[in-house]
Amino acid sequence: MNTSELTSKAKKVINDILYITVATSDKNNQPWNSPVYSAFDKDYNFYWASWKENQHSKNIKENEKTFVVIYDSTVPEGTGFGVYMKGKAHQLGTKDMIEIIKAVKLLYSRKNKKQRTPKEFLGLLPRRIYKFIPEQIWVNSDGNVKSDFVDSRIDITTNILKK
Repeated sequence: MNTSELTSKAKKVINDILYITVATSDKNNQPWNSPVYSAFDKDYNFYWASWKENQHSKNIKENEKTFVVIYDSTVPEGTGFGVYMKGKAHQLGTKDMIEIIKAVKLLYSRKNKKQRTPKEFLGLLPRRIYKFIPEQIWVNSDGNVKSDFVDSRIDITTNILKK
C-alpha cells in the first residue's frame, strides 16, 4: 500500500473510532495509558473531557509530551490498523474559551447528545477539556524480517497535517 492509500485508511480510522488511547508519564517518568472518548478538528487536533484529578490529566499538567493511538480493534486478528501520534497535550482554561466552545461542540455533536455548556468545564467543576496537538503521525504496515512477519511503521505526518 502506498502512503496515499495509508493516509486515506488512517483518516477513516480517525473518523470511525470514537476512543483514543492517551499515553502520558508523570514527573518521575511513570507511564500511564487511558482510553478517552474524543473528537477532532480539521487540523487533526484532538479534544476530550476528563476529570482534572485523573492520572492522565495530572500527568499532562506535569509533562505535555503525549502519545496517542487510535486502533481499529473491530476487525479479525492480523488485519487491524492503527494510527500512532506523538505530540503535546494541555488542559484548556478560561483564556481558551473560544477553543473550549469549539471542543464541546465537536465532542457532543459526535455523540449526538445534548451539548453541555463550556462553563461546565471551568472553575470549581471537576472536568476539563484537553487538547492534543500531533507533531508526528505513523500508521502500521506489513513488514518482513528474515522471512518473519513484523508490524512496521510508516510516517504519514506530512500527508495528514498538510494545510
